[in-house]
Amino acid sequence: MTIRLVLAEDSTLLREGLVRLFDEAGFETAGAFGDADALLAAVDGIAPDVAVLDVRMPPTFRDEGVRAALELRRRHPRTGVLLLSQYVEGTYANELLSSGEGGMGYLLKDRVSSLEELRDAVERVHAGGTVLDPQVVRELLARRTDPLAKLTPREREVLQLMAEGRTNAGIAGQLFIGIGAVEKNVTAIFQKLGLEDSGTDHRRVLAVLAWMQR
Repeated sequence: MTIRLVLAEDSTLLREGLVRLFDEAGFETAGAFGDADALLAAVDGIAPDVAVLDVRMPPTFRDEGVRAALELRRRHPRTGVLLLSQYVEGTYANELLSSGEGGMGYLLKDRVSSLEELRDAVERVHAGGTVLDPQVVRELLARRTDPLAKLTPREREVLQLMAEGRTNAGIAGQLFIGIGAVEKNVTAIFQKLGLEDSGTDHRRVLAVLAWMQR
């Protein structure tokens, strides 16, 4: 049986190149899209065996592909998902993998060295297996260590006061430092905890949750 694919990749040249590679590998590309929203809008009528998605796509170029993969698996649990990207987006990738359902792959574009490797990844994902680039594994494992260990003593003090519900002004007064210094520490905390500004998640709340879970 020919494996039916859908593809989401914002680079036109790479998207067309992947379609040709998949054709050469013996797969059928049932749809190729320039962004994740277009793929999700069409996927219900296509019923693909495997979806191949870039991680960072329009409009924000942050984690659209991974979030689309989560939505795709929610709607079509039997559809395999292969993330093919230049980046490791650990937060959502970890959520995608934590289901333990299989049929999931995450490869880095620059490290895919042959058509045979790509064909094997698609076939294994389609069969319910898991395919992970070693670099992805290393980054995901690194995130399982204590993220608070990276914080300086001052940053830990600031985060503790954040957890007590204090504003930046309140923290400044408690520690006898300027508000600007507090803001710098808060920004450093977000960076060290891997809390990028996604436009949807409240980073201050997520940082406090990390503190409470220590």
